[in-house]
Amino acid sequence: MITIHLTERQEHIIKIVKERGPIKGEDIADILGLVRATLRPDLSILTKSGLLEARPRVGYYFSKDGFSSRIIEEIKGIKVKEMKSVPTVVSQTSSVYDAIVNLFLMDSGSLFIVSEGGQLEGIVSRKDLLKVILGKVDIHKIPVSVIMTRMPNVVSVTPEESLWQAAEKLVNHEIDSLPVVRPSTYEGREGLEIIGKISKTTITKAFYELGQGKIIQGGNGS
Repeated sequence: MITIHLTERQEHIIKIVKERGPIKGEDIADILGLVRATLRPDLSILTKSGLLEARPRVGYYFSKDGFSSRIIEEIKGIKVKEMKSVPTVVSQTSSVYDAIVNLFLMDSGSLFIVSEGGQLEGIVSRKDLLKVILGKVDIHKIPVSVIMTRMPNVVSVTPEESLWQAAEKLVNHEIDSLPVVRPSTYEGREGLEIIGKISKTTITKAFYELGQGKIIQGGNGS
């Protein structure tokens, strides 16, 4: 897959064509204060990539299909490792009360539960914690491991998977966030180490930035 990295001038040309198209090349050049010959390479790139279309004696106009294809290509080209954020993690021996405190202090939607060796053991959502509170039990005495969704039932994603694949998992499993994991071994026990998270906020931010015509080269989700 080829990712198109547009220059500032090419982004400006697209903006002009979106606002005034169809528009002839010489008119675009006049607006930019350049000669027509200077813009030929830029216009060639934009038409070959499908972002602009051109008709003889009519001029250039914006291709919505080309722009949509570009967004899809960009999303599929972004790796999870470029957009992952810091996960909120608690020990499996922590109480439900401690889990609730951590959840709200970190303003997170889910907590990832880990063992002593840092391996992923499970996940707890706000909904899980709310159910316990409504049960009128002593949340100081109940370990969070009692209410968590346990491995291997936790849906995860690897650093090398694409943001598109992560979004697909979020939608298909109707969940709010994914742990980003890699294989690990602790005291002879094989498992998964959590090194980040991808959330719905991460995906929303990526689509917003691409919709603004930005090329994402890494960043942080929340």
